[in-house]
Amino acid sequence: MGDSPRRGRYSDSPSPRRRYSRSRSPARRYSRSPPARRENGSQDEAVNPGNNLYVTGLSTRVTEKDLDEHFSKEGKVTECRLVVDPRTRESRGFGFVTMETVDDADRCIKYLNRSTLEGRIITVEKK
Repeated sequence: MGDSPRRGRYSDSPSPRRRYSRSRSPARRYSRSPPARRENGSQDEAVNPGNNLYVTGLSTRVTEKDLDEHFSKEGKVTECRLVVDPRTRESRGFGFVTMETVDDADRCIKYLNRSTLEGRIITVEKK
């Protein structure tokens, strides 16, 4: 060993492996603080105008066409979206129905909430 300076396990120079964070998780992009409030005090969120309905309790056999037909009894349906599993393409048991007017949506809640569709009792509400 002789006269050369001895390098121990713990040196003053940074290890090349320690220059960067050891974390493998992606950098946090979103704040945990609540959404900013507007001047009128409301939060920055999507606002339901009142004609968009949330439908739960659906059978896995229900199709968007079935939903459209069921809700068309109470008013004009502009859009039906059934939420499906991305892998199996099977219904996840809930969906969204957009009615043409708020009055149609209110009528659907009044008459179709707790109604039966494909042998299952469904729940209809504004979300």
